[in-house]
Amino acid sequence: MAELKIPTETVTLPSKGLVYPEDSLLAKGEIEMRYMSAKDEDILTNINFIKQGTAIDKLLKSLVVTPIDIDDLVTGDKNAILFSARILGYGKDYSFKFRNESLGREDEYTVDLTTLKEKTVDESLFTKGKNEFKFTLPQSGNVITFKLLTGKDDKAIEAEIKGLQKVDPNGAFENTTRLKHMITSVNGKADQVSIRDFVDNYLLAPDSRAFKKYYNDISPDIDTVITIDKDGYVQEGVIIPININFFWPDA
Repeated sequence: MAELKIPTETVTLPSKGLVYPEDSLLAKGEIEMRYMSAKDEDILTNINFIKQGTAIDKLLKSLVVTPIDIDDLVTGDKNAILFSARILGYGKDYSFKFRNESLGREDEYTVDLTTLKEKTVDESLFTKGKNEFKFTLPQSGNVITFKLLTGKDDKAIEAEIKGLQKVDPNGAFENTTRLKHMITSVNGKADQVSIRDFVDNYLLAPDSRAFKKYYNDISPDIDTVITIDKDGYVQEGVIIPININFFWPDA
């Protein structure tokens, strides 16, 4: 009897591996993933995983063959794996609802996920093997360094926000907490006390907006902005929504 084996595919990381330590497997800029099996679908239908919000992470950990921790991935690289998992599991065609203004109603559009490209980023801004970048805030002139957030950072941010909300249920902490985890130094000061004091008391709103725009501009990722062209109706600048049908197409 021939040996049974699930096929695999090589997935290129949008970061090209530039932000990872050179001794990391992620520095190669690609990982190996296998096709989804019936057993993997059990993960997606596990009610406890769904309630805990862990189903997708557990699925990705199951599908990635390369021995890495997916929480080490920066957001854009994890997104690339997410889209690859959808293609390997349920195919390239993904349908979602959009507002068709010419008909004045909700309509459906199907996109071929294999046609999505990586964002164009300036690789000269990257130092190979180092996840750190510099930005001068335009309003105040303060110089900050920052990093691209990873899955571990996102979990730490989520945990911190939950803790703050227990103290102040009506407080809003998402923006400043995220900034505190993104920024790694302010005018050469890399200690957490200085960074948090700066974000809470001295970071001007125009500088915050400029920084977040710069962060998004240089972050490697999958470009999910498309143009809908259906039955003569054209709508540009549509961001592909990741809804329940993405991994639960029969929902």
